[in-house]
Amino acid sequence: MTYSINWDLETIFPGGSDSVQLKERMSQLEEQIANYRTTVDAWSPNSEDDAAKLGELLDLSATISQGFSQCGSFINALLSANVNDSKAKILTGDLYAKLPALQAAQTVFSKKLTEISEDDWTALVKAENLASVAFRLSEIRRDGKELLSEAEETIINTLNLDGLNAWSQHYDTIVASIEIPFLQEDGTTIKLSAGQAFNKMMGDPDPEVRARLFDTWEKTWAEKEDLFADTLNHLDGFRLSTFKLHGVTDYLKEPLEYNRLQKATLDAMWGTIQKNKQPIVDFLTRKAQLFGKEKMEWQDQDAPIILGDMEERTYTFDEAADFILTNFRKFSPKMADFAQIAFEKSWIEAEDRPGKRPGGYCTSLPETKESRIFMTYSNSVNEVATLAHELGHAFHSSVLWELPELNRNYAMNVAETASTFAELIVADATLKEATTKEEKINLLDAKMQNAIAMFMNIHARFIFENSFYQARQNGLVSAEQITEMMTAAQKESYADGLSTYHPHFWAAKLHFFIDDVPFYNFPYTFGYLFSMGIYAYANEKGSSFEEEYIALLQDTASMTTEELAQKHLGVDLTKPDFWQAGIDMVLKDVDSFMELTEDYI
Repeated sequence: MTYSINWDLETIFPGGSDSVQLKERMSQLEEQIANYRTTVDAWSPNSEDDAAKLGELLDLSATISQGFSQCGSFINALLSANVNDSKAKILTGDLYAKLPALQAAQTVFSKKLTEISEDDWTALVKAENLASVAFRLSEIRRDGKELLSEAEETIINTLNLDGLNAWSQHYDTIVASIEIPFLQEDGTTIKLSAGQAFNKMMGDPDPEVRARLFDTWEKTWAEKEDLFADTLNHLDGFRLSTFKLHGVTDYLKEPLEYNRLQKATLDAMWGTIQKNKQPIVDFLTRKAQLFGKEKMEWQDQDAPIILGDMEERTYTFDEAADFILTNFRKFSPKMADFAQIAFEKSWIEAEDRPGKRPGGYCTSLPETKESRIFMTYSNSVNEVATLAHELGHAFHSSVLWELPELNRNYAMNVAETASTFAELIVADATLKEATTKEEKINLLDAKMQNAIAMFMNIHARFIFENSFYQARQNGLVSAEQITEMMTAAQKESYADGLSTYHPHFWAAKLHFFIDDVPFYNFPYTFGYLFSMGIYAYANEKGSSFEEEYIALLQDTASMTTEELAQKHLGVDLTKPDFWQAGIDMVLKDVDSFMELTEDYI
């Protein structure tokens, strides 16, 4: 079949950033927020009809939450597809401006939950209409105990619009102005966007092109380092000030609670990875040797290995779709059927063109029970894996659509579970299709790129962010200091396995500038290894796995991560055994790669 490489946004709100329906929905949100606030104010806890009243409030809150998500996802989609859509930028501000009123109502609601005694609370959440969301309600009540007064919280949330939110948007504005000059073979120079330059720099088969682009790339971000340093300092400074006002001294508290994860689990994961880095370094060194170098250079990590007269396998978008659908069906017919809908209904923006944001994502549209996927597709095996990854996210959202709204709010660490699982299916399928030794080496390397990103690159991000937060607590941090922290983090994480590093990675990486929860890094590695455990389990279970898998996904917002793993996999995440089992699967690929490439060095 032939599928569109552009997404259809008209079915959400017709008219793009001029959509009348969008503006009507945003106006409706104001009315719904006002009604919610009135209802919250009128509620007196500890009355006989608490369960019914609480249910009514949850229904009102769900309607508003879904409306915000629907509008926000649509506006963000407009900006992703066209970074120069100035009207969409204004709409973002208009939508965010409605948040303080909602947050004020939520503050009152959360604080009222804390007024209920422990005994009454225990009885209340057993009510028929509340039992299924008892876990999430208890989280809201827990967080309510740490809130300041309504007036103080309203001030913080209002200032946040021109604080945390504004600095994050400021980063997007700077990045939109980034242009990377690239000298073509015919002698002409073209200007590449950040997204286009990154894809070419890390994936071009010509080592000279990669080296030249990386040098230009580093210099381009360095030229604006003071702007990026100001942005990062003020963004995280605002966040630290907010923590301090709430009596929070540990900057990891929020990301750990958000991910429903114990510190012991995080430490067990990183500690086990740290003990297994040498084989990964050996892999990088061997790959560098295949490129005729003694040691791996930064820009060569994701470069394809082309040996002999081999031609790298490519997939058109339609071929990628067919390949994904075929292999999804082997594990889960329901996941394949869902992906088919996504392709047929044009939920995916894949065109390679200027003016798009770099990167890829999946966003949910809860009011229409749809998703949209954003990426820039370039026919490579890696892009097939990325497409499968985002479809995994979309499938995860789809199996939650019929659950209560509170139970759809899964955290980032488990959000990466379905996506990475889908990616593993495709990676292994491409390996099985390899017909020559050279092709198998190429595909093993493509599969290993994910492991290297999770164990090395993302670990470097975690180390860096930890260092930055420690320094930022004592005052502003200079661009020079930030760059030194980044280089030191990369050297530690890669165990000195590289000959060159990316000092301004901190400026080029969007994740450090997101205004949501900090430490947008370790959940990726968690999700990667967690999904490997699920993948191994799936291979053991065979056809009976699908329903168990869906049941696991449906629980991802209804319990702690440790409870989820114990219930569905029977494992203790605070112990190294589970993490080692996942790492061992990666090391098997390393061993295969080392054996297959022995004759080429």
